[in-house]
Amino acid sequence: MIKKFIDKLLGKSAGSAQGKSRFGKRQEVPAEVHKIDPALVDERAKNVVTTLQQAGYEAYVVGGAVRDLLLGLRPKDFDVATNATPEQVKSLFRRAFIIGRRFRIVHVVYGRGREHEVIEVSTFRAYMDSAAAEQVAGNERTSKGELASMKHAVDASGRVLRDNVWGPQEEDAARRDFTVNAMYYDPANQVVVDYHNGIKDAQKLTLRMIGDPVTRYREDPVRIIRAIRFSAKLAALGFKMEAKTAAPLIESSKLLADVPQSRMFDEMLKLLQTGHAIATVEQLRKLGLATGIYPLLDVVVERADQPFVKAALQDTDRRVGEGKPVAPSFLLACVLWADVRDGWAQRQEGRHGQRPQPPFPALQDAIDDVFNSRIGDVSGRGKLAADMREIWMMQPRFDKRTGSTPYSLVEQARFRAAFDFMRLRADVGEVGEAIAEWWQEFSTADDLRRQDLLEQVREEQKVRQRVRLRDPAAAPKPRSEQPARQKQSAAESDDGDGPDIEADAVPPDGEAAAPRKRKRRRKPRPVGGGSGGGGGSEGGGSAAGE
Repeated sequence: MIKKFIDKLLGKSAGSAQGKSRFGKRQEVPAEVHKIDPALVDERAKNVVTTLQQAGYEAYVVGGAVRDLLLGLRPKDFDVATNATPEQVKSLFRRAFIIGRRFRIVHVVYGRGREHEVIEVSTFRAYMDSAAAEQVAGNERTSKGELASMKHAVDASGRVLRDNVWGPQEEDAARRDFTVNAMYYDPANQVVVDYHNGIKDAQKLTLRMIGDPVTRYREDPVRIIRAIRFSAKLAALGFKMEAKTAAPLIESSKLLADVPQSRMFDEMLKLLQTGHAIATVEQLRKLGLATGIYPLLDVVVERADQPFVKAALQDTDRRVGEGKPVAPSFLLACVLWADVRDGWAQRQEGRHGQRPQPPFPALQDAIDDVFNSRIGDVSGRGKLAADMREIWMMQPRFDKRTGSTPYSLVEQARFRAAFDFMRLRADVGEVGEAIAEWWQEFSTADDLRRQDLLEQVREEQKVRQRVRLRDPAAAPKPRSEQPARQKQSAAESDDGDGPDIEADAVPPDGEAAAPRKRKRRRKPRPVGGGSGGGGGSEGGGSAAGE
């Protein structure tokens, strides 16, 4: 009592309590207690730690990798934390690159191509009070000049824009998000350093924010998305979010409006591509955040129960679980396909007083509208947008299985992605199963078998044609009675560079109309007789005839 009274008089009590709650108490937990299996630690991560330690620096495996090791799981990614600066880290490795402005870190790269592995190395950061940070009125873009010379800066709402002040390990632990992600493992002596009872929380299956959740969400609103991502990832293991950590999520989500759209787009992709997309949708609904995080994510959650989108989410989770690569373009193409398909049909039919369009430009315009309304410029209209466009534009070409089209299609760089997309459509009944099976066999067959498959299609077309001729009700209408749209596009050729979309093609639904012979324009015969110069070329089969 007397000591507490003296400490209070000297002003030590408040400072000690604050220091204890903020930085925690260092605990070194030996191998016989934490029971991490060293065999689960990636050799490249061990190499990075060893290289730094041999150079005289502190170095540990850190973050989610330590959490997974404690749970007996083999981590997919390994991060390392050290007291070496980024420049010092870079100097120790042949292939190391300093990246980032907000947080400067080093990527140490092993291997090349698809087999390459990146070990992310961060420097211990000081715990900085946002109230003491330099403040700018704008954001990352509008205040770029001011931020260039700053190491610790916040915007008007308290969101951290720069955090590159180095400090001791205990302060680095305090500025991490969750207790189970704030532990440090030394593979050399197999000791876990724990400041915030992360081991106990891991044993209790609790996801708890370090410090005051409201303040931490305000410092970096993206922590809201990280909370959702970790809760979804760990839900299968029985983890639950602590009530105090979950309580401010809905109110704090308003702060996400100030986060740059490019960063939000990247964080949304992390939610959907870490192998827990279905669980993420469930967590968003459970936490009351089904809408309001990010417009495109709202669409994903809204459509997650639709058969096609659900199949795509499940397929993404499966591929990640099997260690296979996943492409954001494929998943987003699946999520937004309904918009493209409906817009395509609307333009061909001339709904809402619009003039009917031929299939090819109708599809192009529908895709442009989807990019403008759903994605905007965050993708930079770069590779992601180009890949999505190719996947969509190839879909009607699967309806044409005659001539040279099948050969040229299977040689396309994006054929496999487009075929997988069509395969999912077949799984939910949007495309005939027989067409999907035909393309599956054609894509892997030798030349002889491919000829057999093409002959099979020709025979099927002849059978359909004979059935139509026997049935007067199914006979083709005179040209004068055909819809104007068909007349307009009947003369279009499939010999160009664009997709082979026939004049009477409709958005593929697995069932198509019987084939119709294409009329070709003939050049007038030259004066004085002689053969015409326009005939003789072989007409291609109709996509609608498939």
